[in-house]
Amino acid sequence: MSGPGPRAGVLLGVFGLAAAVDLAALAVGSGAGHTVAKPLLMPLLAGWAAAQRAPRPLVAALLCGGAGDVLLLSGAEPALLAGTASFAAGHVCYLVLFRAHGSRYAVPAARAAALALGYATVLGATLVLLWTDLPAGLRLPVAAYGLLLTAVAYRSAVRFGLFAGTGGALFLLSGTLVATELAGRPQPPAPGFWVMLTYLAAQALLACATVAALNARRAPAVTYGEMRAV
Repeated sequence: MSGPGPRAGVLLGVFGLAAAVDLAALAVGSGAGHTVAKPLLMPLLAGWAAAQRAPRPLVAALLCGGAGDVLLLSGAEPALLAGTASFAAGHVCYLVLFRAHGSRYAVPAARAAALALGYATVLGATLVLLWTDLPAGLRLPVAAYGLLLTAVAYRSAVRFGLFAGTGGALFLLSGTLVATELAGRPQPPAPGFWVMLTYLAAQALLACATVAALNARRAPAVTYGEMRAV
């Protein structure tokens, strides 16, 4: 059986280049560079995943992220709400992916329980600290979105292991940085850079780790088939 071919490597390389351009633009305050590079990112990563024969929920999650990226470039409130809904749909796709294709034994049960407790504590503490400073109309949406992000962080780890779990944790961190901005908390220099850095690392790790795990599961069957054909 032939592999996905060089096209996948080209797409991943172009994604890396576009990510570097986008982060550099954010670091120097170039709105034009960010506007050009950002819409390319998730479609390139989704194209790479599709070329790797990734499951549809993963490709859909990345494309939902791409739609959210484009919508959030607009400062209009309807676009912001639609962008957030698109990201939420992407998180649901990730949860479907983890349930359908993840392994129950990616981490031991005791570690999974500790992760669940840890993430529940982090979510609760974050909401308590930010709640009164969030605009009243955003409190429940932020809490619901935070619950989705926390579920993705937890499930990525327990169903696909360390590297996917690191991606899920970075996704949660990226969302938390956005929440602190909404709450009017002090921000680091170039806050958009840090949000985008953690977001891009999260998506790349989730995509690459899940594809690698699934390809590793396919390998024994491929090898067996090749041996039978000899």
